[in-house]
Amino acid sequence: MSNLEKRRIDRRWTRWLRSVVRIRIERTIANSARAQLSLAMMEVAIGVLVVFAVLSGLVLGVPTPEFRETQLDAYAQDTATLLEDPSTQYRPSELTTSPSAFERRAPILGDRLEELLPENLMARIETPHGAIGYRSPTDAPVGRTTIPTPNGSVQILVWYP
Repeated sequence: MSNLEKRRIDRRWTRWLRSVVRIRIERTIANSARAQLSLAMMEVAIGVLVVFAVLSGLVLGVPTPEFRETQLDAYAQDTATLLEDPSTQYRPSELTTSPSAFERRAPILGDRLEELLPENLMARIETPHGAIGYRSPTDAPVGRTTIPTPNGSVQILVWYP
């Protein structure tokens, strides 16, 4: 290959390379004419959304769990467990045998109920033959448990005054 041929090849190569570069540059300019958001703008938008989400969580808050009824149910269940203890004279099953048995055992069981519960709680025992304790409120949370007995069920209600 002579020097003249080498120059021709170099010129052709250079022309081709220039045309390719020109096409790519033109495409880049044409593509940049479209509306595109910069990466910084995207980061700002995402940051604003995150800050808004956190602030709305703080302002609106989260609902408080209903732990009062759960705690009251636990008090009622514990009271029932202690009253059902066979080693004591306080058995709720004796309240359901007859109305006379209820009349005889009600004062004893009422006193025992007041001994078992903390002072800030009120309680009621309901049986088929009557009730012991205070009337339960309709507008306050009430914890309840039921003790099944052979002659009917005994329900224990516990609430904060």
